[in-house]
Amino acid sequence: CHSRNSEDDFLQEGETMTDKNDRQQRSILRSIAHRAMLERGLLPEFSLQALAELDGIHGPATRAEQSTRDLRNLIWCSIDNDDSRDLDQLTAAEAMPGGAVKILVAIADVDAAVKKQSALDDHARHNTTSVYTAAEIFPMLPEKLSTGLTSLNYESDRLAIVVEMVIAADGSLQGSDLYSATVRNRAKLAYNSVANWLEGSGPMPQVIGKADGLDENLRLQDRVAQKLKALRHVHGALNLETIDAPPVFDGYELKDLDAERKNRAKEIIEDFMIAANGVTARYLAAKMFPSLRRVVRIPKRWDRIIELASDHGFTLPQKPDSKALEQFLISAKAADPLRFPDLSLSIIKLLGAGEYVVELPGGSAAGHFGLAVRDYTHSTAPNRRYPDLITQRLLKAALAGRSLPYENDELAALAKHCTEEEDAAKKVERQVGKSAAAILLESRIGERFDGIVTGASDKGTWVRLLHPPIEGRLVSGFEGMDVGHRLRVQLIRTDVERGYIDFKSVGEKLAGYKESKRN
Repeated sequence: CHSRNSEDDFLQEGETMTDKNDRQQRSILRSIAHRAMLERGLLPEFSLQALAELDGIHGPATRAEQSTRDLRNLIWCSIDNDDSRDLDQLTAAEAMPGGAVKILVAIADVDAAVKKQSALDDHARHNTTSVYTAAEIFPMLPEKLSTGLTSLNYESDRLAIVVEMVIAADGSLQGSDLYSATVRNRAKLAYNSVANWLEGSGPMPQVIGKADGLDENLRLQDRVAQKLKALRHVHGALNLETIDAPPVFDGYELKDLDAERKNRAKEIIEDFMIAANGVTARYLAAKMFPSLRRVVRIPKRWDRIIELASDHGFTLPQKPDSKALEQFLISAKAADPLRFPDLSLSIIKLLGAGEYVVELPGGSAAGHFGLAVRDYTHSTAPNRRYPDLITQRLLKAALAGRSLPYENDELAALAKHCTEEEDAAKKVERQVGKSAAAILLESRIGERFDGIVTGASDKGTWVRLLHPPIEGRLVSGFEGMDVGHRLRVQLIRTDVERGYIDFKSVGEKLAGYKESKRN
C-alpha cells in the first residue's frame, strides 16, 4: 500500500477538489516510485554519512594539475533537454585548414569532488545511475553536486576532461588528444529550440545571439555531426528511431505523454559522444589500461528480424549483418516514415539489451552491433552514470601517469553490477511510467486502439498503442502474435498501484499486418 501525508487528505488554501485529486495522484506516483526503488534493491535516499560528506563540500573543485589548460575563452555550450540541470558535457568547434574541423568535448570532472570509497561514491556505486521516473528523479549524486558544483553550469568555471578530435572533411577521425582543462559554459541550450533553428522551422534561440560567434560555431558542429553520422551508417550503424514519451504535468495534474523524436540538435550530441567514447576507449588501450566497454552482442533473434524485413519486401542474409540491416531500415523509413518508429522499436527489442564488459590490455571485447563500432565505452555522463565515473578515474590516472585505481577483478565485478543495476533502474522507470499511463487511461476502459506487439515470450505478450504511446499486456487474443505485428486492441483494465494496463485483441488486423511464419 502507498502512504500519504496527512495534508493530502485536506483541501489546501485556494485549492479546488480537482486540484486536490491531482495532488494526490502525484503523491501516489511518488509513493509508487519509492516502493519500486526499494523492491529493485535501489536506494531512494542518501545515507547520513553521504549527506555529512556533502555538507563539507562548499564550492566547485578548483584545484587543478599543473598541466591543466585554461580553455575558458572557447565558445562552449551545452545542449540538453529543456528541463535538464545535470550538465555533463559541453561542446565547441574550430575550423581548420583543408576542410578539417577540431571538435572539443568537455566532460565534467566529477571525480574531483567524489572520491573513490567515499560515502557519496558508495551510494553512486550502489545505484550506478540516476533514475528518472514520472514522479521523481532519484539522482546518482546529490543535486548540490550533480546540478550544482559538478555540473557544467552557465557562466561557471569548472574543471573538465577534454576530448579533442580532428575530423576530416569526409567525417573520418584524423587525430585526437585528451587532457584536463578549465572551461566555462557560454550558453545553456535545449534540443528542440536549437533543432528547430538548425532545420529552418523556428527562430534562433535568443541565448545563442548573446555569445559572439556561437551561431556559426553551432552550424559548424551540426555539419560535422551529420558527416560523422553518415560515415557511421556507411560502416553499418543502425538508423533506429523510437518514440520516447515522458509524462507531462501541469502543476500536479498529469495531462499527457509528450512524444519526443530525434532531431538535428540531438544528433550533434549523440554523434560527438559516440566519437568521444571511441577516442577514450582507444586512449586507455594505448596506455595499456583496462576499460569498461559497452557492448551489444550479435542479436539473438535475427530470425525474427529476417521475418520483419520479409514482411516489408526486403531480404536479409541468414547471418547477422549490420550493413544489410541498415539498408533495410533506410528503405523502410523512406517507404513509411510515420510508422518507422514502431518498426525501430521492434528491431531494438529483437537486438537485445546492452551490457558492460571489461577489456584488458591487449584484449578484444565484443563491439556494439547497433553503433557499428568496436571501441566503445561510456565516459561522457559522470554525474548520472557510474561506469562513466569509473572511466574518468581510469583516464585521470592514465593522464597523470599514476597506478590503476581499480584491480581487474574489481572492474569485472563492477561491470556485472552496473549492467544489473542499470536494468533494475530501467524497470523502475518503466513501472512508474506504467502507473502514470494507467492514470491517463483509467477513464477510457472499453475504448479501442491501434497497437504494435513489442514483446512476445513465455512471460506474456506486450503491445504498445500507436497513440497515445502506452504499453500494456495483451491478455486475450495473443495467439500467433510476435514482435512487430500490428493489431487492434480494446482496453479492459487498469491498475494504477501495480502499473497494470491490460488489453484484449478485437480481431481487426491493420494494414501491413501478416501472420507469424512460425505458425
